[in-house]
Amino acid sequence: MSATTMAASSPEQRANSRNAVLAGFLGWTLDAFDFFILTYVLVQVGAEFHKSVAQMTMTITASLMMRPIGALIFGLLADRYGRRLPLILDVLFYSAVEVLSGFAPTYRTFFILRLLYGIGMGGEWGVGASLAMESVPAKWRGILSGVLQEGYALGNLLAAVAFWTVFPHWGWRPMFFIGGLPALLTLFIRAKVKESDAWKASAASKMHWRDYFRAVAMNWKRFLYLVLLMTMMNFMSHGTQDLYPTFLQQQHHFNARTTAIISVISMIGAITGGILVGLISDHFGRRRAMAASALLALLLVPLWVFAPSMLYIAGGAFLMQFMVQGAWGVVPAHINELSPDALRGFFPGFAYQLGVLFAARASNFEALMTPHFTYAEAMGLFAAIVFLLGAIVIAAGPEAHRISFGSSETARPDV
Repeated sequence: MSATTMAASSPEQRANSRNAVLAGFLGWTLDAFDFFILTYVLVQVGAEFHKSVAQMTMTITASLMMRPIGALIFGLLADRYGRRLPLILDVLFYSAVEVLSGFAPTYRTFFILRLLYGIGMGGEWGVGASLAMESVPAKWRGILSGVLQEGYALGNLLAAVAFWTVFPHWGWRPMFFIGGLPALLTLFIRAKVKESDAWKASAASKMHWRDYFRAVAMNWKRFLYLVLLMTMMNFMSHGTQDLYPTFLQQQHHFNARTTAIISVISMIGAITGGILVGLISDHFGRRRAMAASALLALLLVPLWVFAPSMLYIAGGAFLMQFMVQGAWGVVPAHINELSPDALRGFFPGFAYQLGVLFAARASNFEALMTPHFTYAEAMGLFAAIVFLLGAIVIAAGPEAHRISFGSSETARPDV
């Protein structure tokens, strides 16, 4: 019996599966909350530091560019020493940096703190996703992948609520203070989660580092594909999310309340899409579900950015994020299934975060286009291109739908 099959064979193991998914979900939710706080207050932070929106988007880029370092450090630790301890250390790190961001006295200090925050953000997803996906039965992997991934959308939604309720009364700094505290709650959940049987069954903890990196080298083609896939996925998400609150405020002149309401609506669409498309992928395959979502998002671009009224704007935001995060909801299951057992702490997370690095300037590219185009034209053109290319990359890649974890060889040959 494989480790995956064993994952839910007793009440104790079923409880552990739930705790593992909950731990990954909450960790990713709070991590995303900390990230998206900045996207709602770019203009206001820039005004205090006397910087333009384009200059402030570089602080977002700074965080995104540092995420591979976090994935590398915490991913290697997770393969060697297990998933739980690296997750706890990572949460403590990014929580502390988030609080310090609220105290930043200058743009330079703020920029450095966002660089450091990127390390923490980069470490959380890969380790949390591998633990969660290794702890649940293969037949539920797609829908639970969607639940896990949409912690990202819930974090965005919570950031919108904070912008709506906290910012008008106390300004932008307290939002970062709030962002540092809730992450500590996940430590209790993670204390109740056991190491996955798939990690215990793998040889990673017993391997010499030389053999470990030889296993990585054996799978270089698969790794490069995952990096390309995650680059396109990150262009899709960051290209439609990071500058969107600024688009609502600058082009439509919406106030904080209206911006927050539309953003919340879009994230409800994201959560719904991530879970439903994840479920669909369990039945029809990962690639089909992801590619179909990307193509449907392409068709929605006109409604998303050129809607004539607030009602249509909200509807376009809901449907766009339904499709974007629908595709993303499949990602934790898909790239963990494509990763060798002994490398699963490092492989998915590092590939994901390198994709983040290569797509890190998505919002900056869009901001730099706005002197020549409207926000709607810049974001719409950018999104249309990446949706089409993303669908091609997804459809051309491999798939390992419902592969058993813990029963494969140390390194899976490239296919």
